Amino acid sequence: MIRARMMATAMLFNDGDLLMMKRSPTRTLNPGMWAVVGGHMEPEEINDPLDACLREIYEETGLQPSELTEMKLQYILIRQNRQEIRQQFIYTAQSARRDVLQTDEGILYWIPREQVLQREIPFIFHTLLEHYFSHGPAPHIWIGTAGISASASPTVHWTPLVDPVMN
Repeated sequence: MIRARMMATAMLFNDGDLLMMKRSPTRTLNPGMWAVVGGHMEPEEINDPLDACLREIYEETGLQPSELTEMKLQYILIRQNRQEIRQQFIYTAQSARRDVLQTDEGILYWIPREQVLQREIPFIFHTLLEHYFSHGPAPHIWIGTAGISASASPTVHWTPLVDPVMN
């Protein structure tokens, strides 16, 4: 049986640095690896990933929505992980402050942009960050679908999400 899991995450920037979490080695998902803030959506948040993202940001950092600017849905990532289809909404925003709370999920650090990709990051998120750093903020949402390339390597295919105009 294939299940579905929806998640909302945020790439938060301050003066060009990205807020990243070095995940606790005791976490089930990606222990000891680097990630951005975010998590699973609650059932009542399914139709509002922004609310889920703001909740996760507050829970993991203490940052209030009023301390975030330029909040924008930038990516929707779809992939299969074993018997689970995962759909992740990834927002970008600017943080007005750098002092953040610490949680038991991991330790938060502001990482200079040029050092981000040197961290141990799961493949799917490393690919997303590479794409964002090379394409920058876009006027549209990017859809990423993970799969296997013709050479049997993991890959992510990026497509701009556009509203087709009916004539």
